[in-house]
Amino acid sequence: MKALVSTGRGVATAAGLGLLAALLLPVVALVASSSPSEIWEGISDPSFTPALFLSLRTSLISLVLVVLGGSPLGWWLARTGSRWGKAVAVLVDLPLVLPPAVVGVALLAAFGRRGLLGPLLESVGLALPFSSPAVVVAQVVVAAPFYVQGAATAFGAVSSEQLLVAQTLGASRIQAIWRVAVPAALPGLLAGASLAWARALGEFGATLIFAGNLPEVTQTMPLAIYAALERDVHLAITFSLALGGIAAVLLVALRALPGWVRRAGGR
Repeated sequence: MKALVSTGRGVATAAGLGLLAALLLPVVALVASSSPSEIWEGISDPSFTPALFLSLRTSLISLVLVVLGGSPLGWWLARTGSRWGKAVAVLVDLPLVLPPAVVGVALLAAFGRRGLLGPLLESVGLALPFSSPAVVVAQVVVAAPFYVQGAATAFGAVSSEQLLVAQTLGASRIQAIWRVAVPAALPGLLAGASLAWARALGEFGATLIFAGNLPEVTQTMPLAIYAALERDVHLAITFSLALGGIAAVLLVALRALPGWVRRAGGR
């Protein structure tokens, strides 16, 4: 029996170490594949700065839109007891399981010139596909579920009694939510926002199909990496390292912000 338990532990350890190696090896290979001179050359490439700033600008705009719309939706999902809540939750999570290419095609079917809302947009002089706003739309669609899920979980953990106490002390329902629920749920909201921002920053497939790969217009960093790979693999590696560094910063923020908020709130 002891031998069986020992064997099971050995197999579990080997499987865990194997998975860890599979996760770390590509990162190590990426870092080891580029020299400082190649990194500097890549950063100096004319396509690097426009793609980087476009990625940062569009992902931040997307994050603001996701937070503004996702916060009330997350609150409703956390508090509703109706059967519609489960249906809406499934619809919100749908972009998580759909391939990005499917999301891109769906956006074209909705907002393209011959799409569902295409004629209406064209009648007011708007052409959404293959434009910078199209990048934002694609990022919002793929990133929103991460924030809404986090917001619903965070708001669901807020005690109803806390809100009732605030209301008995004279606060309106909106004031109670803003002054009690939001501070209590803030660590979870920050975690969800960090995940949503990271997803928007790394979006590729839906953006490529719906917004295209137009330099200085719709070419974000993931698309710039794709374009660079076709002409110079070392340039693509440099771009990947830059985007990976930004993602690492986001990961550190994701881990540190909730704890920092809890410590600040406890003072």
